[in-house]
Amino acid sequence: MNFVEAFVLALALCVDSLVVSTTTSFREKMPWRQGVLMAVVFGLCQGGFPLMGALIGDVARSFIESVDHWVAFALLAFVGGKMIVESIGKKEDADVSTYQRINLSTFFLLGVATSIDAFAVGIGLGLDNPISTVLGVVAIIAAVTIVVSMVGVYLGKRNIPVPERTANIIAGIVLIGLGVKILLEHLL
Repeated sequence: MNFVEAFVLALALCVDSLVVSTTTSFREKMPWRQGVLMAVVFGLCQGGFPLMGALIGDVARSFIESVDHWVAFALLAFVGGKMIVESIGKKEDADVSTYQRINLSTFFLLGVATSIDAFAVGIGLGLDNPISTVLGVVAIIAAVTIVVSMVGVYLGKRNIPVPERTANIIAGIVLIGLGVKILLEHLL
């Protein structure tokens, strides 16, 4: 996986972090210091979950090497399809931030909630790439998530809405596209 593919994957995975950071910073009127903390926690979660998934995928690769590209495709297509379906069926003004008190444990809960899909994507990464490549991809995912989350904090503080539905549909299409690319590379 090259840098551009890793960067696009990171953007697709951090859409939830953008939406949650925007909504949380708007609703809670948090200071910048808390916004930075939230962005760092989101980056750690968004980078940690695919790393854990990739380690599982790397172990499983020897057992399913003949079909690993199909598994990677299925995981990416499932996560991407789920994002698209949920976006189409989601009400526009759904409440993203249900926590009244924002603290470090709340940031971790939100970080885990926004990173669960990244775990499945990580399994696909581990099946299709060596761990050395995955480490680079994970670092890009974490860094991009921190930057995008800070953009979300900025937008929330300025009361600028994020088009959540459109962003999730685009992210879902990107994940499905990456899955198709992996499949085609192995079949052709």
